[in-house]
Amino acid sequence: MNSFRGKTVWLVGASHGLGREIARQLDREGARLILSARSEGALQALAGELARAQPLPMDVTDTASVAQAAQLAGTVDAVIYNAGAYEPMRTQVWDTGAALKMSDVNYNGALRVLGQVLPDFVKEGRGEIALIGSLAGYRGLPAAIGYGASKAALISLAETMRHDLNGSGVTVRIINPGFIKTRLTDKNSFAMPQMMTPELAARQVLAALKSHRFRTDFPRPFSWMIKLLHLLPDLLIYRGR
Repeated sequence: MNSFRGKTVWLVGASHGLGREIARQLDREGARLILSARSEGALQALAGELARAQPLPMDVTDTASVAQAAQLAGTVDAVIYNAGAYEPMRTQVWDTGAALKMSDVNYNGALRVLGQVLPDFVKEGRGEIALIGSLAGYRGLPAAIGYGASKAALISLAETMRHDLNGSGVTVRIINPGFIKTRLTDKNSFAMPQMMTPELAARQVLAALKSHRFRTDFPRPFSWMIKLLHLLPDLLIYRGR
């Protein structure tokens, strides 16, 4: 999308962290925003800061909630799926509930939202979809049960849609950030290379939305290192394990 001015963007996962900063920057670009998340109070506060924003509370894990929100949102030009859940989890301390929650928010929620907007996009031969994934989706990583798999699924979903929608008029993008300083990464006790502020990460997201690229991975060179791990043979990755 070359310009957001006058466009209606449904931003899912807008209440905190990266989503909140994406909303602020889209507002400065002249977009009309529909802001969704479960936290109604946070959405109201954010919408109060912005010039053209409508808060629309929604639970992405509830199909009826998503369907109702989509009806209230009406016709949109673009959807950004940024909803995310994260708990650091090693296999040895398995928590089925936490793993299912991450999958339901990070991946299944995207399916619910896309199921509401994609048929009209395809029928009308227009529309833009951006899925916010993670570099953690490129390779199985330690302590990433639930999170890594759900983000890998989101990347695979975007890749499949990119094949299927080629020439349809519907644009699909997958945007994979690294570590962003938010309440989610505050749960980590390990070193996080090239940690970004939400403001910086949001600028990268907006640049990706304005580009013609299908896939955007950042920051560099950390993203290069993660993708290199994806290419290395298992013999090297799991040596001595």
